[in-house]
Amino acid sequence: MYELKKTIIIIVLVGMLSYALFDLFLSDDESVNQSNTEKEDYTIQSDSEDSEVEADVGLDIGSEAPDFEVETLKGETVKLSDYRGEKIMLNFWGTWCPPCRAEMPDMQKFYEEHDVTILAMNLFDTESSMQDVEDFVEDFGLTFPVLIDEGEVATDYQVIPVPTSYMIDSNGIIQYKRLGVMNYDMMVQELEKMN
Repeated sequence: MYELKKTIIIIVLVGMLSYALFDLFLSDDESVNQSNTEKEDYTIQSDSEDSEVEADVGLDIGSEAPDFEVETLKGETVKLSDYRGEKIMLNFWGTWCPPCRAEMPDMQKFYEEHDVTILAMNLFDTESSMQDVEDFVEDFGLTFPVLIDEGEVATDYQVIPVPTSYMIDSNGIIQYKRLGVMNYDMMVQELEKMN
């Protein structure tokens, strides 16, 4: 029985690594092209000093990111709309996910060095315990907000591969989405496009 479990775990890990490498190397150009062509799907109307964005709520680039309400790891209730006016990287992840583990140090560096809010949405319904999440955050020295999703937000955002990230501008508009790992340079590049 032990050997069967070991074999299954190895197959799952090899599959995840293969997908991550495929996604990283083969779909990077597609993501960039999609980002560049879809960014112009919304309009900005300036009736006052502050610009207001009119966009449909959805998951496409140029759409307003769907709002949600969840608790943080610290037990505070937050909504995505609470962060309006800030540039956001919304990242869906799990402690069990090797690509997520690889991405976290770059996310922490990105958070420390740039004017960006990172909302790290843990897919808690895939975790064994809250202690696993707390240990992960401590082990990686994460200082950005860690949000706990019981599955509803991941469903609303149609998250299938993890990690999945959305770059959301200060008006709440999705500027970029990435299915798979982002490295530090990619994060900086997408943030600069939002300026």
